[in-house]
Amino acid sequence: MMKVTLTDLPGVYVIEPDVHVDERGYLFESFNTNSFKSQNISVEFVQDNQVFSKKGVTRGLHYQLNYPQGKLISVSDGEIYDVAVDIRVGSPTFGKYFGLNLSSANFKMFFVSKGFAHGYQVLSKTAKVQYKCTNVYHAEDEKGIVWNDKDVDVEWPINNPILSEKDKKLPTLKTIDRRYLPRF
Repeated sequence: MMKVTLTDLPGVYVIEPDVHVDERGYLFESFNTNSFKSQNISVEFVQDNQVFSKKGVTRGLHYQLNYPQGKLISVSDGEIYDVAVDIRVGSPTFGKYFGLNLSSANFKMFFVSKGFAHGYQVLSKTAKVQYKCTNVYHAEDEKGIVWNDKDVDVEWPINNPILSEKDKKLPTLKTIDRRYLPRF
């Protein structure tokens, strides 16, 4: 069984699998559709991604507007600080974020529904991050908000991250035309 906990942001969940440990190692279910359905989370995953990054890398905060993706994020090696930001126009939690540490040691996972910007920062020397997606990625549809948006005010553990050129140029949530944000 998995423990599925709703966060302060409706549509964002912390998932804690039941880990079976013995002298051989460990085993756990990384996804179980019945556990999700029991929490009224109906998802169908269509794409899996794996990302390798070094310490200090920050990826995000990204979203897709026309082809939105729900994501189940986990870490198979290392540790990250993972963040979801509610960018759904009309949501009572618009502009709020929830963040938590995911690691290969704590086995926690993060489910981020469609309508949220998502990003993470690598805390360990390196990290391997996996995420299952509810829609296929469309590069032309990728959008984002800058990682250090003062209005969102994410408390990132690392203040001087390694960013892609694209992520350095992302706008703030306040400056994005609301037509380019999802609806609640």
